Amino acid sequence: MSLLGAADYAERFGALAGRALAVAAEHPWAEAAIARLTGAGASVLGIDAEDPAVPGRGPVRGVVAEGGWRDAVAVLVSGGPTPAVQLWRHAGGGLDWCETRQAFVPGRAPEGIAAVGACAGIYTTDQALDDARAAGLGQARPSHAPVPMRAPWPTPGAPGRRWVDLQHDVTTKDVELAFREGYRSVEHLKRYTTLGMALDQGRTANMAGLALMAALRDRPIPEVGTTTFRPPAVPVPLAAWRGPLGEALRHPVRRLVLEPQHRAADARWGEYGGWLRPAWYSADLDAALPQEIAAAREAAALFDGSPLGKIEVMGPDAAAFLDFVCYNTVSTLAPGRIRYVLMLTEAGIVMDDGVVTRIGPDRFVVSCSSGHVAAVEAHLEAWRQDGHDPDRIFIHDATAQWATLSVSGPKARAALDKLALSAEILELPHMGWAETVHAEAPLRAARVSFTGEAGWELSVPSDRAAPLWEALALAVAGQGGRPIGIEALSVLRAEKGYVMIGRDTDGATMPHDLGVARPMTAKRAAFVGDRSLDTKVARADGRKQLVGLIVPEGAPALPVGAHVIDAADKSAGYVTSSYGQTTVGRPVALGLVADGQRRHGETVTVFHDGTRREARLAPPCAFDPEGARLDA
Repeated sequence: MSLLGAADYAERFGALAGRALAVAAEHPWAEAAIARLTGAGASVLGIDAEDPAVPGRGPVRGVVAEGGWRDAVAVLVSGGPTPAVQLWRHAGGGLDWCETRQAFVPGRAPEGIAAVGACAGIYTTDQALDDARAAGLGQARPSHAPVPMRAPWPTPGAPGRRWVDLQHDVTTKDVELAFREGYRSVEHLKRYTTLGMALDQGRTANMAGLALMAALRDRPIPEVGTTTFRPPAVPVPLAAWRGPLGEALRHPVRRLVLEPQHRAADARWGEYGGWLRPAWYSADLDAALPQEIAAAREAAALFDGSPLGKIEVMGPDAAAFLDFVCYNTVSTLAPGRIRYVLMLTEAGIVMDDGVVTRIGPDRFVVSCSSGHVAAVEAHLEAWRQDGHDPDRIFIHDATAQWATLSVSGPKARAALDKLALSAEILELPHMGWAETVHAEAPLRAARVSFTGEAGWELSVPSDRAAPLWEALALAVAGQGGRPIGIEALSVLRAEKGYVMIGRDTDGATMPHDLGVARPMTAKRAAFVGDRSLDTKVARADGRKQLVGLIVPEGAPALPVGAHVIDAADKSAGYVTSSYGQTTVGRPVALGLVADGQRRHGETVTVFHDGTRREARLAPPCAFDPEGARLDA
């Protein structure tokens, strides 16, 4: 197994490859990886990387080292890093052999393209950042001495079975046989042995195979050359290139059942989460956006939320199952009530957020992000079949069955009065749910809001959506309101500090980074990702946490993607969302900043495109932090 991979599993997932480990690695990064393993409770034995002795044909029981038998349940190996030059070669870049690094590194550069950091053979973080900064600013590249490597390349004639490509079971004897059969070209070697043709496309095997062929031919490695780097650099289904579902049909955009009504209202369109949705309503965004925002804050706003997930989870074990797949506890939810939840990966990373409604003792509706419905359904289905009784839990995606229209704002209740809805619907408390019949059709009402205002989400069968839209549009207009699109909604939610998963989070964001830490200590039942939240990585200082950023009075909005930098000009976070037209009298921005939750009030430097600016870290919520308007 890979040494660095085993270290990542131990640190990120709390999973050890074994308690007794043998390590064959001789490079500067091995020591840090071994420290991570020992810190996780493993005992590590170093063995000779050039002549490891692992007897037997079954599972690893031990190794021969230091003159005798030593117990070990796994052998971890690492020959050190090598630059990922696939895209560089696709662009027409040349390669040079670096004897010190024992690797091919980018050489002749195509016009307008530069290789930086680890791709250029610069593996230390500080040096890679210095190199990237100089390249980005068009400055002279700093000269960094390469880190010497002693690669334990396979040698001809070695006794025993020694694998060169673990994925395709290519051994040194296979390469030697190819040489004896007259295959000298690395391209012929590749095809004769299938070396480098497995899932990793040679990333772990090609260099070892090239080095062995060079030794057999008694030539330096660069004279043997490399195989041709052909696109794609990562696997792509053949159907994406020439299948019937290629191009626009590969990921066809989904359409709203109310698209004709939105077009009649002069909607301007954009793709959001795979759906074609109204971005705003008018030919002029600059005029429409403040009007739509003001409608939600001062009157009433009508929004088509039909793409929001509506995944029903039913059965005798539904409550316990949702306790397991959700970070928050769901089983204590009373029927007719709603709870905000997060879902995590096994690594403890936030994969989505949403609300769960209990509509009966054994029946729930998971309302997830519109762009994550398929992923959440697959996530639920995978866990339903793993460790749970699938005959006691049933999952059904009803997203397309229901059209959902949201009315929010201080005059939302007055607008709904015009529809003659039942008192049960109108008097719902915040995070309450009820079901009734309206205009001879079933209607579900949820008191939830993504704008920060009092809001009702009304769901009806999709074929009854048009009459409800027309009625709501008239009622909202009567209160001085109007329909709003995704762009206005994005501003409104940012003012409240509500996150969009995938925009205000990244592939390392855990729930406590968003300020949702209580379930980590209060929840007793096991849940997906729980062990990963107890690792050193999860509890380390310097984690990037959600914050608000306030610019000086009169300053423009911060650019999305701008970096918060520390005193050494290193990135300490970045801006995830930023808006200039708001209702709080200043631009609003959210970001992920190292240790941000304990740095509120601190002034930081923000760097973007060669310009430095100042901003003050603050809590994410800039509008109605007490939440008084949600249940007005």
